[in-house]
Amino acid sequence: MKVFLVLLTLGAVAAGGWFYYQKSRVQSTDAGYRTAAVQRDTIVQEIRATGTVEPIKEVEVGTQVNGRILQLYVDYNSAVTTNQIIAQIDPAVYEATHAKDRAQLKSNQANVEQMAAKLSFAEKDFVRKTELAARNMLSKAELDAALAERDALAAQLKVAEAAVEQSQASVKLSKTNLDYCTIRSPVNGIVIARNVDEGQTVVSSMNAQQLYQIATDLSRIQVSASVPEADVGLIRTNQPVSFTVDAYRDTFRGTVRQIRLAATTVQNVVTYPVIVEADNPGEKLFPGMTANIAIEVARAENAQLVPAAALRFTPTNLVSEIQGPKVWLLGTNGVPEALGVKLGISDGTRHAITSPDGLEGREIVLGFKTNGGAAPSGPKNPFMPTPPGGSQSRTARRAMR
Repeated sequence: MKVFLVLLTLGAVAAGGWFYYQKSRVQSTDAGYRTAAVQRDTIVQEIRATGTVEPIKEVEVGTQVNGRILQLYVDYNSAVTTNQIIAQIDPAVYEATHAKDRAQLKSNQANVEQMAAKLSFAEKDFVRKTELAARNMLSKAELDAALAERDALAAQLKVAEAAVEQSQASVKLSKTNLDYCTIRSPVNGIVIARNVDEGQTVVSSMNAQQLYQIATDLSRIQVSASVPEADVGLIRTNQPVSFTVDAYRDTFRGTVRQIRLAATTVQNVVTYPVIVEADNPGEKLFPGMTANIAIEVARAENAQLVPAAALRFTPTNLVSEIQGPKVWLLGTNGVPEALGVKLGISDGTRHAITSPDGLEGREIVLGFKTNGGAAPSGPKNPFMPTPPGGSQSRTARRAMR
């Protein structure tokens, strides 16, 4: 019995000592936590990508005829208007062809007049012979010959008229080719590329040879960006976009105009073209510039915000049964308390907490402090070399073990 009482007393003393040790250990870490207050602010979630500045409309001006370039009337950066003459191809061959076709047309028209006159005479002759045959003054064979002559001349007249129509088509074609020797601008815009020189011979075969590239009014431009398939589901038309280019420090604003379905796969990464339309003040943005865009896909006003490090923090001396996202709030006794939360949007460094409400001003634990000062938030790689004179943290040593 005495032995039992002694063992019971020793157990009670050990339990009290362990409780006192744990309490003093937790309290001793009160000054060992890095914390931040829950704040309310506006948070914006963005998708970032890289794109290329392009004209909203770009026209390639080519030639449909062959010949030598006699003169170029515009050059790089020239402003042009619709139907303005921008180049001239040697028209000599096409002028000769057009003149020959017009002469052939006149010849065929004269042949029609000749056939018409012969047909008129044959019809009158047939009428006379019909009257004579009615009075038995002409044989039936002569009457039939007159009828055949009239019908043959009527058919020849139709052939001559068809030849006239054919000649008219030839004249129209040769006139069109002659007009093609004078190259005109199809749109109002600015010349951004010239691909020929004066004196050069151009040959148009299956495809029209390109002479110029003309961009429409550059007061508005578009940015074509490639967005990965993991992010493209968050993008919608008319979402606001901000972007920068290396040439300027300005931030330009635009909106999403189109999400194209033309997927591209590069090294097993699927991307989709997203077209952003924006103003180009002072026409500072040039076609071909690289744009770093940020598409605003979500925004929350007056949201409860916590640093992302708070969601990554896992204390080594405390255990929580809460499943899912949680944060650790610093209690009044200096001991962290786990709290399950429902997350909203994130901007990469902060998260919005949509539930529970009323956390503003509460101290939230970000991580442990070290003797040398605040430790970086989030997990630490145990295999990173320790700075000279320093020592690894308790978490790193446990991870290595």
